[in-house]
Parts: sequence; structure tokens; C-alpha cells
Amino acid sequence: MSAIKTLLSGASALAFVLTTAPAALAQGVEVDELVVTGSQVELAPVYAGGQVARGGRVGLFGALDVMDTPFSATNYTEELVRNQQATGVGDVLKNEPTVRVAKGFGNFQELYVVRGFPVYSDDMTYNGVYGILPRQFVAAELIERLEVFRGANSFLNGAAPGGSGIGGAFNLAPKRAPQDPLTRATVGYANESALYGALDVARRFGAAKDVGVRLNLVKRDGETSVADQDRDLSVAALGMDYDGERLRFSADLGFQDHRIDAPRPSVTPSGAVPAAPSADGNFAQPWTFTDERQLFGVVRGEFDLNANVSLWAALGGRDGEEENVLANPTAAADGTTSAYRFDNRREDEIISADAGARADFTTGGLEHRVVVSASAIQSKSRNAYAFSNFAGFAGDLYNPVAVAPPTPDFFVGGVLSDPGVTEEVDNRSLAVADMVTLMDGRLIATLGARYQEIETTSFDYNSGLQISQYSDDAITPAVGLVFKPSDAVSVYANYAEALTPGQIAPTAVGGVPILNPGEITAPFRSKQYEAGVKYDGGTFGGTVSLFSISQPSAIIDNLRFVVDGEQVNQGIELSAYGEPVPGLRVLGGATFVDAERKRTEGGTFDGKTAIGVPEFQANLNVEYDLPVAPGLTVDGRVVHTGSQYVNAANTVSLDAWTRLDLGARYSLDVSGRPVTLRARVENVTDENDWLSAGGYPGANYLVLGAPRTFVVSASVDF
Repeated sequence: MSAIKTLLSGASALAFVLTTAPAALAQGVEVDELVVTGSQVELAPVYAGGQVARGGRVGLFGALDVMDTPFSATNYTEELVRNQQATGVGDVLKNEPTVRVAKGFGNFQELYVVRGFPVYSDDMTYNGVYGILPRQFVAAELIERLEVFRGANSFLNGAAPGGSGIGGAFNLAPKRAPQDPLTRATVGYANESALYGALDVARRFGAAKDVGVRLNLVKRDGETSVADQDRDLSVAALGMDYDGERLRFSADLGFQDHRIDAPRPSVTPSGAVPAAPSADGNFAQPWTFTDERQLFGVVRGEFDLNANVSLWAALGGRDGEEENVLANPTAAADGTTSAYRFDNRREDEIISADAGARADFTTGGLEHRVVVSASAIQSKSRNAYAFSNFAGFAGDLYNPVAVAPPTPDFFVGGVLSDPGVTEEVDNRSLAVADMVTLMDGRLIATLGARYQEIETTSFDYNSGLQISQYSDDAITPAVGLVFKPSDAVSVYANYAEALTPGQIAPTAVGGVPILNPGEITAPFRSKQYEAGVKYDGGTFGGTVSLFSISQPSAIIDNLRFVVDGEQVNQGIELSAYGEPVPGLRVLGGATFVDAERKRTEGGTFDGKTAIGVPEFQANLNVEYDLPVAPGLTVDGRVVHTGSQYVNAANTVSLDAWTRLDLGARYSLDVSGRPVTLRARVENVTDENDWLSAGGYPGANYLVLGAPRTFVVSASVDF
């Protein structure tokens, strides 16, 4: 513990160096001209077609080219986000063949399933810093890049504070001012009556244009394509960056206020799955809502001491509050439901930091890049809840009836108007890595390890007294190898681990006392083996990956709570992107996953498939610039998800589903000003489908897909 605290004190010293080093240079320090790679601040260039980037952030290594990385990743650009008129992160991920979007357990938080394991939205990083993004939903206008990393990543990023991140990770890069001045106004409309307005202003200053400022303002308001469901979204984001000869710096501040009235809830089946209701129907009670307000920001700096050594430091924080009134139903096979009211309120205060040093040197013909990184995150959460009588009220998915809101006084924890502290999280880590290049860059070997301390304290909702404290540490290693038989091909392999907090043994299960109540298990260590081939033909590229991830789980064995269960997800992933011929852009791929449970309690479910993990899923997005109509681009996207099990016994499942989306945009010049008109239809054939089962481990709630949705917008650059 003391060693880590000392190292984190060193991280503060690094931040001091970043601010004082430029003054030292001004006093005459000589430094050779640099070509920066692995930057913690700069973005990788855009790939052919503009939809993805050539590389992205790879944890403590910073930005790396895809072909040099011993892992699988795709990095989506702001241009793609804008052209598809995406509303949030989940809309962008409709292009990702390895990810499916679900909802949180009992709430409206976006949740992302990667390689069959969930990644919670609050476990995404913002400019490489954990825990500071809005928890439930992140507006698309905040995104310069959405970087999707596939696989275990605790070594690269540290353990995710929310306890997910086994199958992958997401980093959001904030928007930056381009070289040319930008003033773009956008207005839009979506059925039924949702209005949209956005302003994007950016400028660069100085003789070398080394200082940039970018402001984004967003407003969405009105009824969505789901009947009687109203969304009100307000976003403001201000970003500044400095790109100097030796110093690179960025600072970002964001505010998001997001409210949904009568949000259509998830549904928990009581047995067989009921037929999916009409996709535009709404079985939410009119008095339900979800509302979150978040203020967040991050600063990051990087300074080159000389041609071979760079330092970096980052600090971020979030002050957020959420309020919900929910009534999520349980449904029988015929669609009849039972629900009760659940109110909750949450407030978060989070500080997160990251610092490190990178050194390049050569020994014995081997080129080394050694990286040392320290990180920490501290969070304090205040929570309160109130339930109405669990006997609940009756309803029907197909003929919903509004009821008077029940009084939430049956089961209460804390005070909704003034919630107390219920959880504190304090994670710290130190990582060391060496990336060795030899054979004239044809072979790259990576070896590293991260030491992590995880500490969680929980408090009683009513008394505020400490209930339990979890504290443990672990070392997660990683090994990676990249071999380039040619400039167009990379063969890669890795071994990596994911780390999630252990669990506290319950007092009893099913009314039977447990012999080791209160005992805390060691952190759950997931192990990943992966190999693949990457291709980059200059204008068209892709990846084929094979992976195996084993995730331990806690079970009851001889009345003791022990870590002995296991889930093993094995699969193949294919992804493709680029502009193979001028004017034709392709983006998509497919995923095959076998998610097998092993060593379950009493062997009851051994060999069964995990809930909510489809065996096959695929995406294909094609864009085409019509030669007969210069400025006109049409696109189509097909998303397919195979059948997925709804219960542990694998006797109930969801049907496979397929969606078609179509879009068009037309760019023209009006009085010397660039104008872009966009139109899009989501779910063209108006399919009614349950999209996902569960998301939260062990749960099997169902999420209904959105109906046919029309979206139009017009942008003008001044």
C-alpha cells in the first residue's frame, strides 16, 4: 500500500514536470526534433473512406497503429458518427460486429456485450481516464473517436472500477479543433415529434495554429418513435488543446442533462418468452421517468524531455446525480404482467488520475520502448431507494393500462431527498511494460505486468455505518507478439488477463445458512488467449481473430461460498473496413461465440450456454457515392443477431433477428456555404423483436427493439 501511494505521489510530480519543463526549454535546453509515436494526446490518422482510423489508444502505450498492436481493435471517427446521425454511443456501436447493446439491470443505462461479457457504460474511459463519463448514456456529439478494444485489458488500462471489462473496453476521444475554422449549425427532426439542434464551433490560434478551441452545444426534445416516450437532452462540451514542439496538452469540460419520460422498460419473463409487442408501443407507466445530470472533465498533458523520453499525466473528475421512478414488469407467456414502483436516487463524486513515462532506446540491435504507468481512481456514491408493495399491480404488454402511481413506502433505504454515502471505491495500480522491435520492424514483442490494489467499502443506507470492506491486490501480466511477413499483413497473438473485484459470501442462500458468511473471495482473474491476422491494403483492411476467455465465478459447494465455477467463451471474429474502390465504403464483420458454463453448482448446468450470448452475429454497412449525382451518397446497414438463451437450463430462447437501416446524404453549395442534407430510416421493415436477454450476469430481462424511425437533418458551415 505505501509503495503504491509513493508511486502516486510520483505521478503528481510528473504533472509538475509537465508544467515546468517548457520554462526550462525557454532557458536554453536543447532537444532534437522528434517524431512522436505512442502519444497519449495525439490521434492516429484517418483510414481510407473516413469511417475508421488507422490506429487508436492502446492503454498505457498511447496511440498505436492497428498493424503494430498485438490486440484487436476498431476506431470509429466523428465523420461516421455525424453522417449516420447517431444519438449516442449505442448508435455508433450498431456498426460493430463484436458488440451488442443491451440495458442495465432494472434501469436505462446502456450496456455493451463484447465477446459475450458485459461492459458497463461507466467503465468506459474518456481520453484514457476511467469513471468520468456520464453513467447511463453518452451523447454522440461528444465523440471525436470511439475506440473499441476487444478482449481482456486490465494490464493496459487497469481494472475497470465498475467490475466489468472482461470482454473488451471503450475509449472516447473528445472532439478537437481542425486546422481550418469550423462553424457548423445543424437542425433535425425524428418521428414522432423529436426536434434536434446543434452548434459546433472550432478555431485554432497562434502563428503555428498550435492552440485549438472547440465548443459543442446540443439540444434534443420531443416524443420519440416509441409512443408517449419523451426525451429531453441538453449537452455542452468545451475542449482546448495545445500542440507544441515538445508539449502537447488538452483540457475538456462537459455537461449532460438527459431525461426520458415514460421510458419503455425491460421485461423479465416468468417462464416462456411472450411474443414481442409492437415495436412502437409503450407499456411504461406514464408517471415513470429517468433523469441524469452530469458535470465532467479531464486534463491531459504530455512532454518530451528529449528525443527518447516522454512524460505524461492526466486528471479527470465527475460530479453527477441521477433520479429514477421505475416500474419494470415481470411477464407471463401470454403477455400479462405484474409490476411495482421503484424509486431511486444516486449521486457520484469521482476523481481519476493517470501518469507515466515512456523511454525509447536500443541495446544489442533491439529497439525498446519501456513504459511505466501509475493510475488511481477514487469514487464516493450516495444512494437511496424506495419500493411500493411487492404485491404490485397487474398489466398487459399488448393492452397497457395506466394505473395511479403506488406509494413507495413499503421498503425504504435512505432518504431520497438527501441520500447518504453507501459505497466508496479506491483503486490504484502500477504497470511496467517493454515493447521490443527487431528484424527491421518485422517482429514486435510486448511483455508487461500491472500491480493493482482494489478497495471497496459499503455502508448501510439508513444508519450510514460500515457494512463491509473489501481490499485485495493482484498482478495481471500480458504478453503480445506481432510478426509482419509483409507491409500488408500482421500476424499477432497475446495472452492477457482481466481483473474484477471478489464477492462477499452471503449469510444464506435459499434459506440455508452458509458456513463462511462475510468471507471475501480473491479478485476474479479472467484469462484470455488470442491469435489473429490483420490485413491493410492501403484502402481496405480487416482482422480475423480467434480467442478464448475463461471467467471464474462463485458457487455454493458443501454450504461454502467458493470460487470454483467457470464460464469459457471461445470464438472467431471477422472485421473489415475501408474504401476498396473509389466511392464505395465497406464496414462490418461477423462474430461466432461458444459461451460454455463449467463446474456449476452440483453440475446442474455444466455444458450449458450462458444467458444472452448469441452464437452468431453479423453487421454490414455499405456506402456508395452515386456517380450520376455528384454529392449524393446512399448507404445501407444490415444487423443480424442469432438466437440467444433466456434461462440457465437452455430451455427458453429468443428468436434470431435482422434489421435493415437505409440512409442518404446530399452535399451541395448554397451561396458559397457548404450544406449537407441527411435522411435515414432505422428498422426499415418495422420488425418487432426482443433484441437481448439480460446483460447483467445471471439476469434474463428482455429489451424490445425500436420501431421504424425516420430521421432528417440539415447542416450548414458558415
